[in-house]
Amino acid sequence: MTSGYVKDLSALTMLASGVEMPLDRQDDLVTPNDRFFLCHVEPTPVVDEQGWELAIAGDAVSRPTTLSRADLQAMEQVDLRCVIECAGNQRQLFEDVLNEPLNRRPEETELRWTLGGVGMADWRGVRLKDVLELAGVTPDAHHVTPFGVDTSDEEPDGSCIPLPAAKALDPDTLIALEMNGETLPVDHGFPARLITPGWVGTYSIKWLQRIEVTREHRWVSRNTIRYVMMGDAWADGDWGPARGPQITEHPVRSSLALPWSGATLSAGHHRLHGFARSGETAIVHVAWSCDDGVTWHDAELLSPSQKFAWVRFAVDWDAVPGKHTIMTRATDAAGRTQPMTQPFNDGGYLFHMVHPHPIFVTD
Repeated sequence: MTSGYVKDLSALTMLASGVEMPLDRQDDLVTPNDRFFLCHVEPTPVVDEQGWELAIAGDAVSRPTTLSRADLQAMEQVDLRCVIECAGNQRQLFEDVLNEPLNRRPEETELRWTLGGVGMADWRGVRLKDVLELAGVTPDAHHVTPFGVDTSDEEPDGSCIPLPAAKALDPDTLIALEMNGETLPVDHGFPARLITPGWVGTYSIKWLQRIEVTREHRWVSRNTIRYVMMGDAWADGDWGPARGPQITEHPVRSSLALPWSGATLSAGHHRLHGFARSGETAIVHVAWSCDDGVTWHDAELLSPSQKFAWVRFAVDWDAVPGKHTIMTRATDAAGRTQPMTQPFNDGGYLFHMVHPHPIFVTD
C-alpha cells in the first residue's frame, strides 16, 4: 500500500493492507493527520484536482449535477469532530480474548487490527444533504451510493456502499474537503471524501468521483458479502441476497491506551488513559475494575461528551508488583453499556465487549 504523506512510520504498525496507529501512541484528543490509521483496498490513487469533478445522478434526482472542488468550496462549509473507525478494529481480540480463530472467510484477507484502527479528526466540508438538494433529490429516494475512484476485482466501477436516504440527508453527513485544518491528505481521500459519522469506516468513501441516487434498494459487495454479520448467531435470519445483517452504526466501546496485549509498569501510583466512543451517541460514563469485574470504580472523563466523538478518560491506580488486568466499561446517553461477552462473527467485526488489559507491575 502507498502511504505517501505518513512521516512517522515508527509510530505506526503495518498490516496486510492497512496502517494501524497503536492506541497507546494516541497522546492527544485529536489524531494528527500523519498518524491517522490507513485502510485501502488498493494503492493510494493520485487524483488531479484540475480535472476532477463530482457527478450526482440517478433516477431519484431531477437535476443531475456535476461539481468541481471549487464549486464545493463555494458552498456553505461546516465543521464536524468525528471518530472514524474500521469495522474490523480490535478483530485480533476475538482470538486473544475469546479464543475464536480468525480468517474464517477464505475469500477475504482479514486485517488483524488490535486497538489502533481508529482515530478522531476535525473534518470540514459541505453537507451531503446540500449537494443532493442541489441535484433535486426526490422524496422517494431510497439509496444514495457514493463511488470512489479506487477499484478492485469486487468493485471494478469504484469502491461503493449504499447509504439509506435518511442517513445521507442527515445534516451531519459531510463531503469533507479538509482534515484537521489542512487540505484533505491524499491518503485520506483528496480531493473529497464522505464522512458518515457514527457508522463504520467503510461508509466514509474516499476519493469521491460520483454519487448515484436511486429509488430502488441497491445491492453491492459491501452490503451483501463483505460488511455483514455472518456466523451461528445470525444463521437463522432471512437476509435476502445478503449473507447476514448489514453493519452500520458502531456499538459502545472503550479501551485503555496501553500496548496490546500487555504493558509493564513500575509499582506505585499511575494515571492511565483511554478512549470511549459509541457511534451516533455521546458517552456519559466510564467505569473500571482491577478485580475481574467484582467491583467497579468511576473513571474521570477528561473531554466533552458529544455524539460522533470519543471521550478521553483517566483511571487512577495504585499498582503493586505482580500480574494484573484492568477492564473498562463505557455507557452512552442511550443507556447502552458494553457487554461482558459477545458472539463471534466470521468477519471478526465490531469487537466491543469488556476486555482485559494485561499489566505486569515490577518492584
